[in-house]
Amino acid sequence: MRILFPLALIALLAEPAAAKEQSVPVPDPARLKATVEKLVSFGTRHTLSSPDDPVRGIGAARRWVAGELTRVADACGGCITVANIANTFTGPRAPNGVEIVDVLGFQQGLDPKRVIIIGAHIDSRVTDVMDATHDAPGANDDGSGVALVLEAARILSKQKFRATIVYAVFSGEEQGLYGGQLLADTARQRNWTVSAMLNNDIVGNTMGQNGIRVADRVRVFSEGIRASEELPQQIARRGNGGEDDGPSRALAKAADDVARQIPGGIDVFVDRRPDRYGRGGDHEPFLKLGYPAIRFSVAAENWTQQHQDLRTENGITYGDTIDRMDFPYLAKVTAINVATIRRLASAPAAPSGVSIAGALSFDTTVKWQPVDGAVGYRIHWRRNDAQDWQKSVDVPAPAVMTALKDIPVDDNFVGVGAVAADGSESLITFAGPEPRRP
Repeated sequence: MRILFPLALIALLAEPAAAKEQSVPVPDPARLKATVEKLVSFGTRHTLSSPDDPVRGIGAARRWVAGELTRVADACGGCITVANIANTFTGPRAPNGVEIVDVLGFQQGLDPKRVIIIGAHIDSRVTDVMDATHDAPGANDDGSGVALVLEAARILSKQKFRATIVYAVFSGEEQGLYGGQLLADTARQRNWTVSAMLNNDIVGNTMGQNGIRVADRVRVFSEGIRASEELPQQIARRGNGGEDDGPSRALAKAADDVARQIPGGIDVFVDRRPDRYGRGGDHEPFLKLGYPAIRFSVAAENWTQQHQDLRTENGITYGDTIDRMDFPYLAKVTAINVATIRRLASAPAAPSGVSIAGALSFDTTVKWQPVDGAVGYRIHWRRNDAQDWQKSVDVPAPAVMTALKDIPVDDNFVGVGAVAADGSESLITFAGPEPRRP
């Protein structure tokens, strides 16, 4: 693998200030539209298109995105460092090999190795996945996601956080999820602790192919049992009843909780599978390596506007063009991403070693490992027949154990989150049985 950013970035920069509670600007629909218009102007952004042409193709588009991230960095006094990573991939949709380049922006945090990634893919395509010459506007798929990432950088760069935020613009998604694979591999090789990965892919339309407009929700896809778990771990999770509480599902539930608190916002529809049926996206390489990752996608898809040559047939207009998009809706999806990252980047890491005990008792004892930076812990529980947490109690640090009176372990699920001084809470870690001692 060829790393195109300086070695100093491996440590992800120098000492930052602590996160501060402050108002967050509202995402701008007009600016989101201007970004998509600019991306469309490159003609095609196919992964196999020219990397060197100054005005057309994926290379020109990537350079423009890097320039936009640099402008954001300049506006915040250098709080973001822009860099590329690259590697060559070969596969059925890249038989002669292709250099995949991801454009990244690193916003340093108090914990330089703990990262939260927000990403989208820049490449586009038409009907023939190998056609790198015809116009492929890619307005919604996935100009919408790239516009969201850039808008999130503009907003979040105005604050300081505990975790490092990585703004990622991937190449090669349509050819084989290569850009996501490149960054996931980089995270593993650099020993980053990935607290969350938010993938935004097709997030800017509200009119479905059936003619029904759905503008009140966005789908968030997540796995339950982790793809990275070996069979014994999967069996243990099923035995604990934790199929709906893996780290990625906890991330989706956190986004849902955040969305409910945004005035005038939209609902998060927690879609309980890793992605749309039989399809995939750039979050999947992260899932395979065990990182919490989710995908945002519109509630109502129109497949005549995805992966299509620009044409009209039988009275139907095909093609992924900007006139089919809904930018106020895209702004609301952006707001959910921003608020989710703001919460998780301000919070400590999720607790580890969370366990429960209480067999033959009406009380449940909860234990966990201490978390750096936590001023307290929030103990959540719910009845075993419920999907969402129903009750909670706060326990101040340095406590690492508490008892839930008259909450039988047999009939309740328990989870623990770490809480920062400003009230921001980490992802909730599901509690299992204490490890057996030899």
